[in-house]
Amino acid sequence: MKKLITTFSIAAGLFLTTNFVNAQQKIGHVNSDDIFANLPEAKTAEASLDTFTKTKQGEIEKMITTYQTKLKAAQDKEKTISEANKETVIKELTAAQTELQTLGKGIEEARTKAAQDISKKQTELFTPIQQKVSNMISTVAKEKGLAYVFDVATSQGNSNIAYMDGGEDITPSVKSKLGATGAAKASK
Repeated sequence: MKKLITTFSIAAGLFLTTNFVNAQQKIGHVNSDDIFANLPEAKTAEASLDTFTKTKQGEIEKMITTYQTKLKAAQDKEKTISEANKETVIKELTAAQTELQTLGKGIEEARTKAAQDISKKQTELFTPIQQKVSNMISTVAKEKGLAYVFDVATSQGNSNIAYMDGGEDITPSVKSKLGATGAAKASK
């Protein structure tokens, strides 16, 4: 019986020690929105994406202007219809209608292609930066001995944080190591 009590005590002690050690894992948080907002590479990528987007929008606007010009010309031509030129004008209007349909389809295709190109460009520009930030978060977390780091950024949805009281905010360390500048934003 004494042996059973001793074994039970040792098992209980090991169980409690394991729970105590597990309870001592350090948890930190980071605000990736703050890092990206102050990271020079992200600002450059954002400016490049904005320029690319404006170029695509300009191309589509030019197509729309052409469409509107041809539509107005067809509407003006329709007003000139008379018994004497009816056959000629109807042929011209039919041709204009076909051309307008083709232009309209081209505009929609250009919009779809532009959206795809912008998405591709965004991925091309931001994926390396996101990987760099992710790697730096891992590096800082390891340096600080953190077991978990939660991203408290609004863009991440805060979906994986039920409650946060304290913890270590490693955002300044990650920003510093990446060369990002700017004041920290308050996190929830």
